[in-house]
Amino acid sequence: MVNIFKKGYRVLGIAESFVKNKRYSILCGVVYRRDNVIDGIQCSKIHVGGLDATEGVLRIYEKLARTDINLILTNGCIVSWFNIIDIEKVYRTLKVPIICITYEESKGIEKYIRKYFGEDDFRLQLYRKLGGRDKIYIKKSKRYVYVRYYGLTLEEVRILINSLIRFGAVPEPLRLANLIARAFLKIFYCEDFQYNERK
Repeated sequence: MVNIFKKGYRVLGIAESFVKNKRYSILCGVVYRRDNVIDGIQCSKIHVGGLDATEGVLRIYEKLARTDINLILTNGCIVSWFNIIDIEKVYRTLKVPIICITYEESKGIEKYIRKYFGEDDFRLQLYRKLGGRDKIYIKKSKRYVYVRYYGLTLEEVRILINSLIRFGAVPEPLRLANLIARAFLKIFYCEDFQYNERK
């Protein structure tokens, strides 16, 4: 059983922000300690509609240059308009347990991949490789989320997810990572951003 009660237990939460008509999206990783302390931040850019989300996750981990991350948590496996994270590859490469969390039931998106990308065999294979999702009950919000994972048991996933939620259904590391990614995206594209130099 993963010791989630250890004070220094650290989760790397990774979330994204994108605009469909822009070339790049922003992935943000927040290192979050079990005792509600933010312990590091790193960002990367990936292509909207691309196939580099897995590399983006690996870059964030590598740029942090840390050996004390106990868990990787991603806000979905399919980000930035069908850019698919190969969570098995992330787990095999980094040897760190990983959980991918989503929030709604779905009958699958293969038909949408075919609609927008045609017979993109590599993308379809990545999607099929993800497999099915398991349902987790969130005590605080009395609702369910859906997970894929490597390196943990389903019971460990359930305990971990519930321990990381302060309110609602989104684990705190992912909520923070998404807020930061949205801010960085605005700066990256200079949207609603003005710089007034002090004289």
